[in-house]
Amino acid sequence: MGFLSTVIIDFCVALGMVLGGSMIGAVGALITHHPPMDTMLKLADQLKIWALLAALGGSMDTLKIIGDGVWEFKFNPVLKQFAYLVACFLGCQTGFYLVKWIVLGRES
Repeated sequence: MGFLSTVIIDFCVALGMVLGGSMIGAVGALITHHPPMDTMLKLADQLKIWALLAALGGSMDTLKIIGDGVWEFKFNPVLKQFAYLVACFLGCQTGFYLVKWIVLGRES
């Protein structure tokens, strides 16, 4: 798989985990008589870090590649890993802001 494909997939996986997890969590909150919109927003915030790690597919591999690249002065793999991290982070944040938009748009 190419670099750009991996970046796009990482972004979408992180986005999907935040959106899907918070929406399904809101269904669970509804079933258990908790406020679904508040729960959805809280879950979206809490799921960001887990979505980031899951989208990377194993953070230890990422850390090993970064560590080896720095110590061996091979910066191309390090830059690729940082690009994957940024893509995952942007996916998580985008998902969070979409959920926030849904929740706040619902309250007004």
